[in-house]
Amino acid sequence: MTPFHYRDHRLCAESVRLSDIAEAVGTPVYVYSSQALQDSYRSYADAFAGLPVTICYAVKANDSLAVLRLLAAEGAGADVVSGGELRYALAAGIPAGRVVFSGVGKTREELAFALAEGVMQINVEVASELDVLSQIATAIGKTAKVAIRINPDVDAGTIAQISTGKAENKFGIAYEDAPALFRHAHSLPGVEPVGIAVHIGSQITKLEPYRDAFLRVRTLYEELKADGLPLERIDLGGGLGIVYNQEEPPSVAAYAGVVREVFHGLDAQFVFEPGRRIAGLAGVLVTKVITEKQTATKRFVIVDAAMNDLIRPALYDAYHPIQPETAPDADTEWIEADLVGPICESTDQFAANRPLPPLLADDMLVIGAAGAYGAVMACEYNGRPRVPEVLVRGSDWAVVRRRPTYEEMLAAQNLPPWLEEA
Repeated sequence: MTPFHYRDHRLCAESVRLSDIAEAVGTPVYVYSSQALQDSYRSYADAFAGLPVTICYAVKANDSLAVLRLLAAEGAGADVVSGGELRYALAAGIPAGRVVFSGVGKTREELAFALAEGVMQINVEVASELDVLSQIATAIGKTAKVAIRINPDVDAGTIAQISTGKAENKFGIAYEDAPALFRHAHSLPGVEPVGIAVHIGSQITKLEPYRDAFLRVRTLYEELKADGLPLERIDLGGGLGIVYNQEEPPSVAAYAGVVREVFHGLDAQFVFEPGRRIAGLAGVLVTKVITEKQTATKRFVIVDAAMNDLIRPALYDAYHPIQPETAPDADTEWIEADLVGPICESTDQFAANRPLPPLLADDMLVIGAAGAYGAVMACEYNGRPRVPEVLVRGSDWAVVRRRPTYEEMLAAQNLPPWLEEA
């Protein structure tokens, strides 16, 4: 049984009706399946069994403390890209010694905090960051263990907005510049280069780009080791895709097969940073129909979720599957419609020309594959409270991030003294 399924014509998360959650919490609401999160993480642990690996969940995909705590219990580390994410990971019980700090623009304050906490590795992708790390580390008596992220100039075949491994992208150090930078890192006090990192993009559905990038990494690793650099670790990033529509992404086992093939016989530890592949299919966004609008040429279904709750369709023209919460009869006629939210933007749209059954006010729809880059990217645009999040385990469920009240939203703002009496 899949984590999200119909039971007696009502869509459930594990053993909990989504309608029961919506009745108690309101809509829109994100709902996550513990089973799906655990199964996805375990697919990595099983695929790489026998290899010296650390699986660092990419916190940017879904930063819910409950999700992080669940994955920590499975043995996951964390890949973080800010001081805030590092604090989330630590608060969830992920040891600093299993945390990789990535990112192209870390501040001095973030680097100092990461060093003080003793993170496993800092992924450097700007040359000047090495000198900053040396200054901070020597000042506080720490050693910065770093991996230098290379840009292998490999096209992962994803959309431009989520490509990270091509020469024109802002990420990583040019492959040909890496050897000199490794030697520079090795010469700096307080800095210990321990590995090579690479990450070529997100929502990757083919293995060939990985193989091409990994072969370049192996070649560089062996060259640097032969030059006497004491490297021990290879960070291969994440990016493995999921099914939103009709994609056919490879299995984690097939991906692991490429890793084993390319790096066979190499003396190295490995780090992986999956995010979407772990959280994406583990979450849905439940929304309620406000009304329908029929024009001369178009049917619109207007729901209470909006682009501030799930921005991926507006930002990336991304496809998400959509299901009615109550399964229609088999002979129901499905008619194309645009599924839109109430925000005053033309881009506030979840789907265009999507077949949907007849719907009445207060009927519910479920937007699938929303566990990654959903709630974590939400905001309060148009004065809309951030959407709450719920975690399900079997027949149990709990609100793990509540919806703020309007009073709380207003309390976060202040008037300057010269306007208080206006």
